[in-house]
Amino acid sequence: MANLGYLQLTRECKQACRFCSNPPSGVSLSDQEMRDSIDDLVARGYDGIILTGGEPTIAPLLLPAVQYAHSKGLFIRMITNGQRISELPFLRELVESGLTHVHLSLHSSREAVHDFLTQTPGSHHHIDSALGHVGTLGITADINTVINAYNSDHLDETVRWVVGRHPHVRHFVWNNMDPNMNRAERNPDVIPRLGEFELSLRRAMRFLTQVGRTFRAERVPLCYMPEYAESSTETRKIVKEEERCIRFLDKKGFVLQKQFLHGKAPACDACALDPVCAGLYSMGYHYDPAELFPVAGNPEAIIRKVLRREPEPALLERIAARRGQRSDEQPDDHGLRTEGAGTVTGPDLRESARVVHGHRG
Repeated sequence: MANLGYLQLTRECKQACRFCSNPPSGVSLSDQEMRDSIDDLVARGYDGIILTGGEPTIAPLLLPAVQYAHSKGLFIRMITNGQRISELPFLRELVESGLTHVHLSLHSSREAVHDFLTQTPGSHHHIDSALGHVGTLGITADINTVINAYNSDHLDETVRWVVGRHPHVRHFVWNNMDPNMNRAERNPDVIPRLGEFELSLRRAMRFLTQVGRTFRAERVPLCYMPEYAESSTETRKIVKEEERCIRFLDKKGFVLQKQFLHGKAPACDACALDPVCAGLYSMGYHYDPAELFPVAGNPEAIIRKVLRREPEPALLERIAARRGQRSDEQPDDHGLRTEGAGTVTGPDLRESARVVHGHRG
């Protein structure tokens, strides 16, 4: 098992992504809190730490955190928009201090789409430069892409662009966007329908399989990726019985996640993959449960693919016992989508995302 802890070093950022799930909160992290959080991960027996934000590269605590985590023997990762590490000397200092892996947030191979989503001209260019520096310094990098209404029709195009231009990148992660109580509430035009990304996600996964890359998808119910169910982040956590913790710089504070279960619809009762599927995040808030549908399949075959070995009978029993389990996620007035003042749309970009699926928003 590989348990990883997330630590938000800051919630400040020089970008203003239209779907940001962790916008500025006004809460800061002290040096002692940073050290205590890292010590807690070590005490829990975690393998590594993921430094995040906001944008961690603008946090004064970044270098001290890398150095302290390295001194404690943790594998150190960082999620970044790439702006600061497009400066080679800055990235080199982090690597020399112990950083070994970066997750770069690239949301489209199309410069205009990416820069529109980040609301930062030049942000696509910074990602491109940062990926080049990663190859130069010999560390590893993943591509993190937030699935949204503006890139849902060309997820495959984006991975092809990365593989062609930066062949040293070996791993890709898609996160179906978190629309709850964050910047997406003011920009509901970014929230995708599940069916909008199904085809391009499948094409992207097939391409990456053909060229020998690995990938994961989070908050995507298995009925929208049944061919690659073993690559669902939640499914892997369920099968491996892993946990993860996150130190938020907002009212959530410290969160320890052991149960990976979102919303389930009536259709899930008839789904063969129900025991190994987390369901639909934010079901009934922003995502429609009517989009879920039952699929055929063999959960034990998926479990074997995740583990790469025969599972113990006791594990199979524990996972089978998840069938029919339902979370307490329910819509309420606080979580409903708001279409209020301040919403900004990008009609040309939005149109390209809608037309390909034969309908308009």
